[in-house]
This record gives sequence, C-alpha cells and structure tokens, in this order.
Amino acid sequence: MYDFLLSFSRPDTLAAYLVAGAVFGTFVTVFLPYLKGDKLETRLKAVSNQREKLRKQSRATLENKGLRREDKSMMGNISSKLNLAKALEDPNVVKLLNQAGLRGPGPISAFYFARMALPFVGLVLTFVYIFFVNDHGFNPVMKYGSLAFGAAAGFYAPNMYVSNLAAKRQKSIMRAFPDALDMLLICVEAGMSIELGFNKVSQEIGTASPELAEEFGLTVAELSYLPDRRQAYDNLAGRTGHEGVKAVCMALSQAERYGTPLGSALRVMAKENREMRMSEAEKKAAALPAKLTVPMILFFLPVLFLVVLGPAYIQYQSMQKGNEAAPALSSEAPQKIRSGHHA
Repeated sequence: MYDFLLSFSRPDTLAAYLVAGAVFGTFVTVFLPYLKGDKLETRLKAVSNQREKLRKQSRATLENKGLRREDKSMMGNISSKLNLAKALEDPNVVKLLNQAGLRGPGPISAFYFARMALPFVGLVLTFVYIFFVNDHGFNPVMKYGSLAFGAAAGFYAPNMYVSNLAAKRQKSIMRAFPDALDMLLICVEAGMSIELGFNKVSQEIGTASPELAEEFGLTVAELSYLPDRRQAYDNLAGRTGHEGVKAVCMALSQAERYGTPLGSALRVMAKENREMRMSEAEKKAAALPAKLTVPMILFFLPVLFLVVLGPAYIQYQSMQKGNEAAPALSSEAPQKIRSGHHA
C-alpha cells in the first residue's frame, strides 16, 4: 500500500495514470450515447406494450362477462321460442339489469322467463293457501281478489328484486367512489393516461368495492374498443345511475372534447363527491331521532316504567299484606288475655 501511494510522487507514473483516465473518459464519452439508446423510442414501446396488455385484459373481461355470447340455457331457449322479450317488453329492463350488475343475454332471458312463470306460481300458492289452509273468513269476491293479488305479486317480483339489487350496488359504488377519484387524480397527475389510471384504480379499489372495480374495468375495455371515447363515459354513467358519477363522466367527456386538463376537473369532482357523501351521512344522522321514536316507545319506555314503578309496586303489595295481618293480630290479643285470667 505504501509503494502504491509512493508511486504517485513519481512524475512518469502520475502521467501514465492521467493518460489512462483520459482514454477511459474518451471511450465513455464516445460510446455512452450508443449504450443509452433512444429514450423516446423506449417510452413509446413501453406505452405500446401496456396498451396491448390492456387490450388483452379488456377482451378477456368482455368474454368473461358474456356480453357477446348467446344464451343457450333452457330459459334462454324458452324465452326465444315464445318471444317473451316482445310479449313482455320493458324498455328499462336492460338499463336496470346493468345497474344491478347483470349483463349479457342470460340475465335478460332469466328476467323475462321469471316474469312469465312467477304469476302462475303466485296464483297457485295463493289458491292453495286461501282454499285449503286458511281463508280468513273471506267472501268469494275477496278470495278471487286474493288470487289476482298473488298473480300480480309474482309478475312484479322480478322488478322489485332487480331494483333492490341495483340500489345495494349503487350504495357500494358511491361509498368508495370519492376515494377512487382521489386515486385516479394521483394517477393522472403522475403522468398516466386515463386508461392506465382506470386500470390501476380498478386493481386498488377492488378490496373496498368490487362493484366499482368491475365498472372501471368495463370502462377500460370500452375505452380500448369504442370509436368514440365519450360513449364509454356515458355508459359508465348509465350503469351506475348516480348523479355524482354522471357529473364526473360529463367532466371527462368535456376534457376529451375541448382538451381541458384532467387533473383540475378530477380534483373538483372528487371534492364535490366527498361533500355529497358527507351530506348524505348528515342527512341520515338528522333523520335518526325520528326513526328512533317508535323503537323507544315500544322497547325502551316499558322497561323504564318497569324499573321505576316495580319497586314501588312491590312495596305497596307488602304494605297491603301487613294491613291485612294487623286486624288478625288485634283480634287474637283479647282471647289470650282472657285465657290467662281463667288460668
């Protein structure tokens, strides 16, 4: 080590080291641009690979959801042969099923089949109950009216079921939607495209709301395939059926059309949806006292009366027993005195 350090004091050795360093620097300066490559080409290639990956995922999503397959089930065959979609036509059934998360031809065929079969099921069940189990003293007119009511209940039961399913799904989506907008804003401001942002948010938000993750995944698929990107945003608004999502989709459509920054629009929409969620919570909290009135009257006040008046009633009963026992003792006392004098 000492000899190595001593060599730096020699002029010839020091000159050799300097020449070697200069040669190495020259080689690095000349060949480094060729080693680094074209950054723009590399980034464009990475974007192209990611877009192709999203396209494959979108195609798999469309195939898994069954959006392009025909319904070959028994209910589908019966519905197509009887032409139930035309006989029991409902213009809002597709929109309602999409909001409930039931997509493709299979749920539509099942809906129309249930609408055809359930009235007869309700009619038979009502007939058996009224005429063989318990008629509740109904006259013949009320009995036949009960049969009509059972058939009508079977006819409208599919609509009620799908509406309740759509309402629960909408609540789950809106519970996680403001947080999803915050994550989408972060992705967009980090330099991601809107497709990559939706794809990343759908992967991250799946644990909080699988329904919202599914909707974002379908939006990525439609952004990859539809010729008009605004149609994908309109479809997202129609599938959710909520005013907050419609406002966000409108802002995204305007950003696509006029070239306005997505970050500012998403920031405003995230704030508005968070305030909307807070107002919904405050509305529920304000309605809580009115909703608690009846349960308190039915369950709380009787127990309170029992706790407050119970000891007083027990004391009153003991006083009554004491008053009844007092005359008996007073009548027995003279008899004991007379028996003592005779003795």
